[in-house]
Amino acid sequence: MSPREAGERAGAVLREVGRAVVGKSDALELVMLGVLARGHVLIEDLPGLGKTLLARSFATALGLDFRRIQFTPDLLPSDVTGASLYDQRGGAMVFHPGPVFTHLLLADEINRTPPKTQAALLEAMAESQVTVDGATRALPDPFLVIATANPVEYEGTYSLPEAQLDRFQLRVRMGYLSSGEELTMLRARVDRAAPEAVVDTLASPAEVVAWRDAVERVEIDDDLLGYAVALVNATRGHPQISIGASPRGGLALVQLARARAVLEGRDFVVPEDLKLLAVPALAHRVSLRPELWVREVSTDAVVREIAGTVPTPATRRTEPVRS
Repeated sequence: MSPREAGERAGAVLREVGRAVVGKSDALELVMLGVLARGHVLIEDLPGLGKTLLARSFATALGLDFRRIQFTPDLLPSDVTGASLYDQRGGAMVFHPGPVFTHLLLADEINRTPPKTQAALLEAMAESQVTVDGATRALPDPFLVIATANPVEYEGTYSLPEAQLDRFQLRVRMGYLSSGEELTMLRARVDRAAPEAVVDTLASPAEVVAWRDAVERVEIDDDLLGYAVALVNATRGHPQISIGASPRGGLALVQLARARAVLEGRDFVVPEDLKLLAVPALAHRVSLRPELWVREVSTDAVVREIAGTVPTPATRRTEPVRS
């Protein structure tokens, strides 16, 4: 499948999901970029903004097997990965897979469970496999985690460890609807006489894998790779940042830029792809100096400032997508 074909098919899925999730086109596009770029998505925002509906709608439109884990303070790692139980009939230990064995896993309110249980997802997210009782088992392909998190100021939440945050390719913020969008949402709910819109299935697991393969054929010039490195390095030397983005941040930024090129109908990356994705790809990977917490400075604002100051390379790539 060519990048153009993959972009057209992915765009159709985006429009279908947009029928259920009203007024969140930017957030929907970012989630689709995560799907295309083989990444995992963290959706961090207030309750009631459609985070769970978004994940479920994507699973349906993409034709993916879907499981949901409601993260609570008493959740155990085995509740995520599965466990070996004794089978009295066979007289042997039998592994019972946990909900992580799926295509799309919704980790709902992931920061309401202690770090020990959060860590049960680390191997799955990094290597698409799970090791239990010394045996390693592969997860289905494709495998995608969409996690929702409430702001850390909310009661009963835990801060996500840096190692956990770094496994997410990008962070998405939903935000409130505008008055007009909220009116559209309410009118759509009244008109359909049902709690949620019916989302049609437009793809399959095999097709999603083909889209991801098409992303790997997107070209990126050396000067743009240098621009990505400059953005990441700028987070490490910024006076307001105590811990900068890891090398995994640069990999995520480049893959997301290639995925955006596909969605835009191109088989090459332009500087704007990298610049627009700097905040979603890098802001959750950096830590600010403690004195900035009191001033309520956000990592998004600091990375946005970095993206606006790092010189953008010139590009002459204007040729159309090759079939």
